[in-house]
Amino acid sequence: MVRGTHAKKEVEEALSYAESLGWRVLSGGKGHAWGRIYCPYNEADCRCGEFCIASVWSTPKNPGNHARHLRRIVENCTARR
Repeated sequence: MVRGTHAKKEVEEALSYAESLGWRVLSGGKGHAWGRIYCPYNEADCRCGEFCIASVWSTPKNPGNHARHLRRIVENCTARR
């Protein structure tokens, strides 16, 4: 299934980065969410599953900060280390 592209360039680059590391990106969300990213490992040891799913906002106040936040979630995955 082909996902839609995010309107903000910085966020779209962060989503592409997450996909390159195996994270699943699903567009289509409820409310202000554009979609979600899902950890490929999703293990019980992975911080209790708390960070295995993250929302991607459709209209973030600061797209650069939101993109950095998404990258930080992907890079700090404990199962990947």
